[in-house]
Amino acid sequence: MIIEIHILQNFVPANLNRDDTGSPKDCVFGGYRRARISSQCFKRAIRSEFNASGLLNADTLSKRTKRAVDEIAQRLVQHGKPEAQARAATIAMLNEIELKVVKEDKTEYLLFLAERELQAAVEVALEHWEALSTAAQQAQSGAKGKGEALPKEIRAELLRRLDGGQAADLALFGRMIANLPEKNVEAACQVAHAISTNKVDIEFDFFTAVDDLRPEDTAGADMLGTIEFNSACFYRYASVDTRQLAGNLGHDIDLMRRTLEAFLRASVEAIPTGKQNSMAAHNPPSLVLLVAREDGQWNLANAFLKPVRPQGELDLVQGSIVALDSYWGKLMGMYGANGINAWLACTEPEHLKVLAGFRQPSLSAAIDGAVGAIRFTN
Repeated sequence: MIIEIHILQNFVPANLNRDDTGSPKDCVFGGYRRARISSQCFKRAIRSEFNASGLLNADTLSKRTKRAVDEIAQRLVQHGKPEAQARAATIAMLNEIELKVVKEDKTEYLLFLAERELQAAVEVALEHWEALSTAAQQAQSGAKGKGEALPKEIRAELLRRLDGGQAADLALFGRMIANLPEKNVEAACQVAHAISTNKVDIEFDFFTAVDDLRPEDTAGADMLGTIEFNSACFYRYASVDTRQLAGNLGHDIDLMRRTLEAFLRASVEAIPTGKQNSMAAHNPPSLVLLVAREDGQWNLANAFLKPVRPQGELDLVQGSIVALDSYWGKLMGMYGANGINAWLACTEPEHLKVLAGFRQPSLSAAIDGAVGAIRFTN
């Protein structure tokens, strides 16, 4: 089954997600310039929310890093191993399974590793400490080729335990390990780029800063600059394939349920961090629509092909709610509700027509309803 989440979220002037020039990301949609926040930006915000809000336990989460050597070695030091030997042994292990360590003891690319996989590496190192220490010394002295001194069972055990570690975020967002494609994890979640329901233009903030210790008779500012920003109402869309999620989590139904609930709540609460200290764009969503369906997916962005504008008594957010409600009705009229088990809206009621009968009193009620509509099976 598929769980979809549709969100309308209006932000004050902000620069939440920048491109390489520092400008807010944008795109053309329906022939009009729109504000955009990348899917990767929101995924990062959602993963951070898992930790910040305690939605999931630390042992069911992951770390994306090039600094696996630092992390594993630090844990070995906590077990009483000398730091230099701990780092050398860790490098020997990672090189053995082709997760190559290069400059500054970093891996070639970012690795998405479950907490349990990191801990497994520590346990393997402690179990085979003597062999790893010997191999590390030989590699450093050049006496042996890379990995020749390591017993085969070390490689086998490391690869066996590089299994995703039942990590919720890894199961949701997947991973690719170029050197070990058999250890890739297919993502259970799809996240669209958020785009504005309204047409936008880039604006500029000219700022100055004054030196607190300058002489009083000195005029002018000591720093000048500009920051680009925009303000927009974003349509956000994501979906979770519960069958894929279950498989990624070893068919642990309780963990799958907790992961799905945490993802839905984090998707609503997560806000990107770009330029927040200077703009404080902490605006919660104005509408959340959850859909539980047997198959298929509906991204509702086409509700906003024609940019929404404030009209009459409707402001931008209200107009966007009306447009989404109307478009949902058109799709239901054209395709019917076959295969859709539940649709639940959480917003103010006065601008809903088609979705009015499916409004929930709270976000928690909507999440409970969506998760409850899924048939969890082993």
